[in-house]
Order: sequence, then C-alpha cells, then structure tokens
Amino acid sequence: MEARALKKHIRMSPRKMRLVIDLIRGKRAVEALNILRFHPKHAAKEAELVLRSAMANLNNKAMEAGERINDNEVYVKVAKVDGGPSFKRIMPAPQGRAFRIRKRSNHLTIIVGTDK
Repeated sequence: MEARALKKHIRMSPRKMRLVIDLIRGKRAVEALNILRFHPKHAAKEAELVLRSAMANLNNKAMEAGERINDNEVYVKVAKVDGGPSFKRIMPAPQGRAFRIRKRSNHLTIIVGTDK
C-alpha cells in the first residue's frame, strides 16, 4: 500500500531542496522525520510537513481498508523535486542595462509505502 503528498509552488530553488530530499530517499519514514527535524536547512521544514502529510494519507487509506499500519513499517518510496514557475524580476545595472533575476520555485512530491 502506498500514499502520496505533494506541495506546489514552494518559494525555494529546486537545487537547494534536492540537497535535503536526497538525504531521506529510500529511508524508513521515522528515520527520515528525525533527519528532517534536526537538519539546519530551511528546506527540511517544508519537506517534514510534506512527509508527515504523506504518512497521514497512508494511515487514512489503511483505516478505510480496515488495516493498521505501524509507523516502523513505512518507508519513503519516492521523493522528487520538480521545478516550478519562476518569478522574473529586473535589477538595474550600470550604463542603462538590466540584469534579470529569476526567483525560482519548486514542486515537492513524496510517496510513502509499506514493505508489503
């Protein structure tokens, strides 16, 4: 059994988010939560919320099927970060020129599953 959670339009570069997501991919969900809770990067807070949501979705799915899932059986099957839309801004530069600033965003998808 598996469940997913996704969060879109996170105001952070996908590259920065991938640094954190690579730490939890394939790990047990409880271990991944501990990693994210004590990681100093801001991306870890966003990822922790999405992981908790995916675990809650899995528990709800199991309750509807009449099963019980222990948190130690759950692991992170898929964790991926896709690029989202970029806000484009202009910054003045010397001699009448302009530099383009891209404020990037990302979409985070986490799928959790059981060993079965």
